[in-house]
Amino acid sequence: MTQKNFIGFDLGTSGARISIIAKNVDIDDASSVDNSGKSAYVELYSDSIRWSHYDDADAWINAITTLLENVKTTQPTLLQNVASLCASGTSASCLLIDSNNAGKVSRTPRMYDFDVLSSSNGANSNVGDVSMDGIRAMEILERHAPPKHTARAKTGSLAKLLRWNAEKSLQSGEVLAHQADFVSMFLLNSEPKRQCGAGSQINRRSVTSDWHNCLKLGYDVRKLQWPNWMVDCLQDAGIDERVLPMKVVSPGERIGSISKHLANRFGIPESAVIVGGTTDSNAAFFAAVGGTDALPGTAVTSLGSTLAMKYLSKTYCEDADRGVYSHRFPVFNDNSNRNPKGNTSDKNSKEEAWLTGGASNVGCAILRQEQFTDDELISLSNDIDPGTDSPLGDEYYPLTKKGERFPIADTEREPKLTPKPESRKEYLHGILQGISNVERDGFRVLGDLGALPKQPTVVWSCGGGAKNDMWIEMRQRRLRELFGNEKYGDGDGNSGSVEVKRAPNTEASFGAAILAAATFS
Repeated sequence: MTQKNFIGFDLGTSGARISIIAKNVDIDDASSVDNSGKSAYVELYSDSIRWSHYDDADAWINAITTLLENVKTTQPTLLQNVASLCASGTSASCLLIDSNNAGKVSRTPRMYDFDVLSSSNGANSNVGDVSMDGIRAMEILERHAPPKHTARAKTGSLAKLLRWNAEKSLQSGEVLAHQADFVSMFLLNSEPKRQCGAGSQINRRSVTSDWHNCLKLGYDVRKLQWPNWMVDCLQDAGIDERVLPMKVVSPGERIGSISKHLANRFGIPESAVIVGGTTDSNAAFFAAVGGTDALPGTAVTSLGSTLAMKYLSKTYCEDADRGVYSHRFPVFNDNSNRNPKGNTSDKNSKEEAWLTGGASNVGCAILRQEQFTDDELISLSNDIDPGTDSPLGDEYYPLTKKGERFPIADTEREPKLTPKPESRKEYLHGILQGISNVERDGFRVLGDLGALPKQPTVVWSCGGGAKNDMWIEMRQRRLRELFGNEKYGDGDGNSGSVEVKRAPNTEASFGAAILAAATFS
């Protein structure tokens, strides 16, 4: 049997990356990452490029074609066996396209960090540092979005859509597309330009999105539909609901076949399919766990500039006051048929699950702010006993500036790094313990909100902080102390047995490739 290859693209803040993977023949189909740290998939190829402007849609497409061209030049045989492709993008990064004119960009991208109140597009009227169009957009949004709903965020896709309309009324045919949606549309429809004019049927485009990207647009991931409050919100703003993606699918669900033009250009089989995409942080979860068959109780903690947690739960959890939201976890049957609701009669199908969690403003950025060098971090960490508490750790809350998102959303939360000892080793010990406490409290909050199981069985670690073996031991000890407590344990005799490990792969492009492969598992 010919080996199938799968392509994943990730469009991040600094550039784009490609991963090409194949099934790991040494790992059983039901595996994600086994006890030895081996993934269900092996990476055959990876490459990345940087861009000067991350908010340029042309740059996104140029990056995709450049990455494919590089594969064709260096290892063309990898493309000859490609079965599917998947794209991930930054959460809530979106643009508007003209669906009647071959998907031409009609409003330039607004990225994940675009705040409708404070960010300027250079054209609208601002009073001081506040956008009046943004104020009008948020007034409409807050009239309709339920309290504590993720879509109420000033950086969410829905807020950006409402501000676009406040600046200039949307035109007929304009449709919102997320970053990953736009790339998928290109992979499905890329053809040489035709001289048929705008409005010609051959130039019409539709947008297909996915559960993960549409969460911050207001999509109901439990009922798998656009909610009534959202339709009312658009009507209040005078927006036709046809501005929404025509179809919302599961991440990894087949959308359609690659365009013949791209297939011929790069030597990819015309039978290769494009599947529903995801966000970069969710793709990183799939990369860290090595597949889509992770069991509830699996968690991934990213220890980058900030700390982010993803936890696979049997139950849905949401509380905007504590910075917690849930993505629907895709389920793939053994026979490759989609089972989005988990209610099939197939006894072998998995139950519904949710990727819940949040992101703190606490993280490793504080180490640079406090001028710890890489060499210093290594040498001082080697001298710290992970089994001993720092008297400073429970005092510290190591933010770089005011404001916290998770495990409590508090814009007034102040950094606390006092008292400051003379010893750099003791100072580092206290900071790392303080960050560990935020992770511990995050899992406690998820348990309090009803996440099941109440405690994680394994926490895969990624990001720069995951390189620190001492810190991994410290975090594991503090989590085991929490879940060894009768109040927070599961009562199943395994309380306090959580394992904290370094993830074997954390690249979002690898995770996107895993989603591309999942429908063929």
